Amino acid sequence: MTFTALIFGSIGAIAETSDIQRRAFNAAFKEAGLDWEWTGSAYKEMLQKPGGRNRIAEYAASRGQQVDAAALHEAKVETFEAMVKDEGIVARPGVIETITAARDAGLKLGWATSTTPRTVDLMLGGLFPALPRSVFDFIGNSTMVDNSKPAPDIYHHALDELGVAADQAIAVEDTPEAAEAAVAAGIYTLGYPNEMASGRSFPAKVRVIDMLRVEDVLAQKSAA
Repeated sequence: MTFTALIFGSIGAIAETSDIQRRAFNAAFKEAGLDWEWTGSAYKEMLQKPGGRNRIAEYAASRGQQVDAAALHEAKVETFEAMVKDEGIVARPGVIETITAARDAGLKLGWATSTTPRTVDLMLGGLFPALPRSVFDFIGNSTMVDNSKPAPDIYHHALDELGVAADQAIAVEDTPEAAEAAVAAGIYTLGYPNEMASGRSFPAKVRVIDMLRVEDVLAQKSAA
């Protein structure tokens, strides 16, 4: 017996964007006249808590400063968009091959991200034509749920939209927190750590992989 649906999770499960986002934060800080510089190691630690706006607010508080976190985050998003359009983005190793094989095998495909519609559009634009929007049967965004990950809301919504039960789906997530959401929804989950999550502990039920391979998806049901 095989899975009938493959659901990718956060945007980082499909494309590596952590470093470009870190650089976008730093560019926004510089533009605002702040002497903040988030290093790779510091940003990796920050990513253990979701929400870019919250990271800004918490960092400002830790330095005893007051900033407009919402405005700074908006500037970061605009800078990130410009960087993606200028530099482009590529899918992570194995993603395109696995999606193609899953599609050919008749699996339904979902993207259970709960980022903003704006960021979804940006990612799809950056990945086109290697990964067109039409390949997915469901694409999530922040307007669809009240609670973001690690709450399982977006996965419940994805399952409903795809018309499959939790035990018929397999999820691919890039961070422990995001994987927790898939596990909470009752979905067999592969942990495919992004560069900022490398070395971190995933939930016990998650199978951690170092690269996504077609057989991880098409030959897992009997072993799950």
